[in-house]
Order: sequence, then C-alpha cells, then structure tokens
Amino acid sequence: MESISEFMQELAKRTPRQLLTPDQQLDKMFRSSAYLKAFQAEHPALTRDDYLRSLSSIYTAVKEQYWCERCPGLKECPNLVKGHSTQLEVAHQNIVSSITPCSKQLAHEEEVRRRRLMRSYYVSEETLNASFEGMVIDTDNLASVEAAVQFCEKIGTGERVKGLYFHGPFGVGKSYIMGAIGRELSEKNVASLLVYVPDFIREMKDSISDQSYAGKLELLKEVPVLILDDIGAENLTPWVRDEILGVILNQRANNHLPTLFTSNYSLEELQEHLSISNGNRIEQTKAARIMERIRHFVDVYEIRRQNHRASSK
Repeated sequence: MESISEFMQELAKRTPRQLLTPDQQLDKMFRSSAYLKAFQAEHPALTRDDYLRSLSSIYTAVKEQYWCERCPGLKECPNLVKGHSTQLEVAHQNIVSSITPCSKQLAHEEEVRRRRLMRSYYVSEETLNASFEGMVIDTDNLASVEAAVQFCEKIGTGERVKGLYFHGPFGVGKSYIMGAIGRELSEKNVASLLVYVPDFIREMKDSISDQSYAGKLELLKEVPVLILDDIGAENLTPWVRDEILGVILNQRANNHLPTLFTSNYSLEELQEHLSISNGNRIEQTKAARIMERIRHFVDVYEIRRQNHRASSK
C-alpha cells in the first residue's frame, strides 16, 4: 500500500507539466489513505464523479488526517486551522467538508474555560492543577476532603453554604485541597478566585499610591467563591486588617457568599495575630470584629499529617 506521505512528496516534486490528472490524484489517495477508504465504505452510493467534483476538499481532508495521525502537538499543528482538521461529509449526494476541533484543541479550550472560572492571584501551578482524583487521602485528611467534596456538591443548588477553614502545619495539603475545590467548581460552571494572601496583600500595599487597590477589592468582594490561601502569613498592619480583610469579609458575609481559608493558625491563634497593631498595641475588639466574619461562616478542620513536601525531597 502506497503511503500518503509518499503521495504528497510526489505532488510537491512535480512540475506543472508533470502534475497528475484529477483521476490519477484520486486513485493515489484511495490507495494511500485509510481515512478516505473508510469514508468510501460508509457512503457506497457515491460515484467517482462525486469524488472528482470535490477533489480539492478531499485532498485537504486526506492531508490533514495524515498530520493528525502523526500529531506534532497543538502548537506545531500544520493544519489550515490550528487544532482542527477537515472532515468529509455528504449533503444531498455531494461531498462537502467541515472544520472539526481535535481532542487536543478541545482539551485546551476546556483548560482555558476552567482557568477563566478558576482565577487566581499568586497561586502555584501545583495548586491550580490539583484534583480530587489525584489526591492522596488518609485518616489525617479524610474529614477535610469529605467536607471539600460536600461543599462542591452543595454549591449551585440554591442552598446557603458555609465556607471552610483548614488549618495545620506547613506542607500537609491544605492548599492542594483548595485547588481541587476550585477545579471541581469550574467543572460545575461556578466561578472561584484563589488568592495567596501574603503576595496579594503586598500588591495591595503597592497600589495605595495610585488608589488602584479599590478596583482589585471588588473582585474579591463579589466572586461567587473566594479562597484565601495562607491567611495569617501576611505582614499585618491596621490598614490591611481593617480596610482590606475587614471590607472583603464584611461584604461577603452580608451577601451570603462563601469564603474558604487555609492557615497555619487555628481560629484562636488567628485572632491573636489580627489583634496586634502598630507599636505592638493589642486591639482585641478590631480583631474580634474580623473573626466574627470568619468564625460563624465556616466549618473548621484541622489537618495534621506528615509534611508531604519534605517527604518528597
């Protein structure tokens, strides 16, 4: 059986005087293309004249199927429309063609859609690519994973859903579970925003001079599901506590929008962290006000297990 690559190489080498006739081209494509043979078998009523009338479309489809079978990857796709291939169809006894996305293009589009729904500030690729399917579950994180799955199941049902507060030592998988929640929500068409709090707070401080921080706050106040990763690790100031965290959490609580947290601190330790102000003053009342917007709106889970980052080194 003559290969389709040999056929295309032969066409490329021929001068205009040596070009194959339409009949010769069609015969060679039938001999070399398994795709065209399968199409012919599916449509036995088609005549040779039907094929000759659509020779240009047939050649494009045969050539693109050849490249798809030897796919060099989405970025290097040589087809006319990257990530797509020409497919032959029959309409009213005529052979016509259509452009169809390949599986790699569909996967790329799904990833783009997911990333639009699952936005993030300063979150690692590991967290963004997390999934429940790829998660290691043991007795130490089972309760938190079950709570995460239940949260995803309830979102979008119209039922009011409490947020989650995961706390525990470094490297126990708190952020990974939150990333899995974000991915699961994106598959349910629920938008979420994952924010690594220390870096986000640093950006907000840098935005004070041009007042651009106000616009950035709006997204955190209004996104359907907000995930604040590593709260308590930020460099705290009264402005951060009262004008950033306080404003965000107050509006989300008033609008019944769930907020999820990870922290190295328990709720009691977080309140202590939030109570420290400039000049080492203790501001218990302001800290308690923030905690009221956390404590009563989350279910709390402690995760204590081996540091998987350290054990993987």
